[in-house]
Amino acid sequence: MSSQIIPVEPFDYVVFGGNGDLADRKLLPALYHRDRDNQIPEQARIIGASRTTMSHEEYRHFARGALEQHVAAEDLHPQSIERFLSRLYYCTIDARADGGWDELRAMLDEAEPNRIRAFYLAVSPSLFGDIASRISEKGLSNDRSRLVVEKPVGRDLASARALNVTIGEHFREDQVFRIDHYLGKETVQNLMALRFANALYEPLWNAGHIDHVQITVAESVGLEGRAGYYDKAGALRDMIQNHLVQLMCLVALEPPASFDAGALRDEKLKVLRALKPITTANVEQVTVRGQYRAGASGGQAVKGYIEDLGNGESDIETFVAIKAEIANWRWAGVPFYLRTGKRLAQRVSEIVVTFKPIPHNIFDSSAGNVTQNQLVLRLQPDEGVKQWLMIKDPGPGGMRLKHVPLDMYFAQSFHVRNPDAYERLLMDVIRGNQTLFMRRDEVEAAWEWVDPILKAWEEKGVRAQGYTAGTWGPSAAIALIERDGRTWHEPD
Repeated sequence: MSSQIIPVEPFDYVVFGGNGDLADRKLLPALYHRDRDNQIPEQARIIGASRTTMSHEEYRHFARGALEQHVAAEDLHPQSIERFLSRLYYCTIDARADGGWDELRAMLDEAEPNRIRAFYLAVSPSLFGDIASRISEKGLSNDRSRLVVEKPVGRDLASARALNVTIGEHFREDQVFRIDHYLGKETVQNLMALRFANALYEPLWNAGHIDHVQITVAESVGLEGRAGYYDKAGALRDMIQNHLVQLMCLVALEPPASFDAGALRDEKLKVLRALKPITTANVEQVTVRGQYRAGASGGQAVKGYIEDLGNGESDIETFVAIKAEIANWRWAGVPFYLRTGKRLAQRVSEIVVTFKPIPHNIFDSSAGNVTQNQLVLRLQPDEGVKQWLMIKDPGPGGMRLKHVPLDMYFAQSFHVRNPDAYERLLMDVIRGNQTLFMRRDEVEAAWEWVDPILKAWEEKGVRAQGYTAGTWGPSAAIALIERDGRTWHEPD
């Protein structure tokens, strides 16, 4: 079975930070895959832009290295590589000065005036406003331009609003694509298909049948060269405010009228506005802050956060667990347990929906325990879905019950390469499809929930509790869920 490839219109993709880490690891490999699958039209161009002085050929050499390092060997075809590299150009540009902007405009003006122009800001968030302003002021934008903004959008509500105002002065809201790559993952979209394309789940998708939901985004790595950014952000800003909150919204939203951007994002916004506030009154009961200490990861000894940081001391959190609640009719009384951290036991991202116990067990003790049904959606590393059910263990000798999964791993089930989320999202930008991107009011509503947590931590003096690298976080995170008579799901 092959996936359907839908070509897009000719475009120019300008990647600010075109020789940076994100372009190297994600953007260039993703665009290569789309080109290899013949989705990118012949006239399309990809233009890297950065302060680094570089020729077109030097940039193509950089891109070749990115492909060789981050694309599987079986997907590297010499003819495809050369065709992709021929689309690449480079412009030396200073985001905060005049250098290079006229040259970039001249490059863009070589194409037809109404061609789609996508500007991807793969740079420090501090440059977002400057670049958006200069794109407009230097005449680079046309009526079909798109601006792609990476997270984080601000570091609190005030800065997010200020950035949105600046961007809004130069681009219409329908031109702005605030990207969260988790929303482009196959499993996240399959959640929508499971709920709204089947008669099985949606009638059960409520407080009457669901006991609780767990969302875990765990990383086994440490800072990975992001110390400067991370020590100013921390796990709450870096992961909870965007990735985990967005996943929670998709689990919890009401059925939209249609699967288009406006309808879907309207329902996500309702979830955000229904979140119960976390304040100084309850922050210590429903949140846990942690920071990794020296331990082991992948069988190797690793340093603690302070040693990785290299500057003496910091109380920034590298782990957060939160018990969130949604105050509406569908979800009243159903806790959503969110958990994320660095240097945890393994790299895994998953959503676990645990259904309520059966009301009456007709089987005697010899049959074994009856375990609650679970729907497990794995986002990484192996995207797929498992529905855990109770069945009879085959064979004679009476009734013996067994908890087993019905599983579907996409790459195995459909015999196709599992595309990276950026591949879909980069092409959705060109299509002008904002369904999987965040709207301005969504971003601000998420900060409205997160800001009081940050404030409450500060006012209550909630410090980051130490946990050993290679474990699942502080013991307080275990207590957070076990106080409710539940346990964290252990990934396979």
